[in-house]
Amino acid sequence: MRTDWRISSFNGVLLAAYFIPAWAIVAFRIMISPIQGLYELPNVSVALFISDHLQLAALTTVRFAWLLALGKLMVVGFFAIFVVLITRASIRKAGGCDEALAMALAIGSVISFASMVMAAQVGESQAVKLHATELLMLLGTAIVLLVEPPRPQPARAEVDRSATAKALALEQAQLLNNR
Repeated sequence: MRTDWRISSFNGVLLAAYFIPAWAIVAFRIMISPIQGLYELPNVSVALFISDHLQLAALTTVRFAWLLALGKLMVVGFFAIFVVLITRASIRKAGGCDEALAMALAIGSVISFASMVMAAQVGESQAVKLHATELLMLLGTAIVLLVEPPRPQPARAEVDRSATAKALALEQAQLLNNR
């Protein structure tokens, strides 16, 4: 049985199954209550880094929390677009869903890497493990997406160029020389 699913597409669907609910719930909790949502387990290292090292005011901390929620919702959105596009066989065969997956992987990797660095700075070992695991999942899929050979293009029918040129020559309008 021949299938048109690539390894990166299958891996992207598995990542979407994890990141869409996990990051959407965290982002909505931040949107409802920014400070309390920022100090929950998935974001506690970011919150501690902001409060300890940056010493931001409360309003600036709320803005930073909303920025984090916006970034996570962007990743969720790109993964959702990827899942919608991959359900169509014609789009999947043409590779039209790879851009959405690549954007989700890029933005998600930046967020996970920054969160991992912040967790390491404040000494939160559990948060370092969480963000490192997310980062490795995202980078693994990105590497597979880059290394995987391109999709074979369908063969196009060869067109007789001379017959087409003769037909076009007959169809061109003849201009009259009016002097």
